Amino acid sequence: MKNQRGMSFIGTLVLIVLGVSITLLVVKLAPAYIEFFSVKKVLATMAQDPAFPAMSPTEIRNSFDRRANIDYITTVTGKDLDLSKDNGQNVASMEYSQKIPLLFNISACLDFSASTASSGKPAKIE
Repeated sequence: MKNQRGMSFIGTLVLIVLGVSITLLVVKLAPAYIEFFSVKKVLATMAQDPAFPAMSPTEIRNSFDRRANIDYITTVTGKDLDLSKDNGQNVASMEYSQKIPLLFNISACLDFSASTASSGKPAKIE
């Protein structure tokens, strides 16, 4: 009698379901992460702007909105920025969550945080 080798039909089916599940997660979650990396890029670009340290809160929010419009950022706006001062320098930071429906009543809640500060806890000015 020969020994059988290879995967059974059930084993193949389990691998297919697992592969489809992982693909579903990637397809659903990737846009949120792409947008978050765009937000980080906008904040980093704003921090490199020579006029940023002297900007008023309204100017910072308007600058963020203009840059976010160019990068197709729709989840957050300049109103969502937390503005503060750290050692006399402007710091713009943002924390937000996205709830992404996956399947039926199952959702993923993603928390994002980005800032122009390099480190440390800035003092709140607003």
